[in-house]
Amino acid sequence: MSDSHISFENKDYYIELGLNIAFYRKRAGMTQDMLAEKANLSRSHLSAIEAPNLIRPFSLEILFNIAHALSVEPYKLLKFRD
Repeated sequence: MSDSHISFENKDYYIELGLNIAFYRKRAGMTQDMLAEKANLSRSHLSAIEAPNLIRPFSLEILFNIAHALSVEPYKLLKFRD
């Protein structure tokens, strides 16, 4: 799915989600390589998800895998700050 399939209103959610993943990854003391391996992703895919200047849609399955690898509940990754 490319950026053109994402509604403008949702772009900030993807950015926040990527930032939350990066926050919990760093809090766990993990590198992108470590998290990617544990979540069964490529490092480049994880890097694109975390990058605030990119919009990288991904499945709930990937979200759940990342949350499990980080030992956090999935909702924490979706909790956006005001």
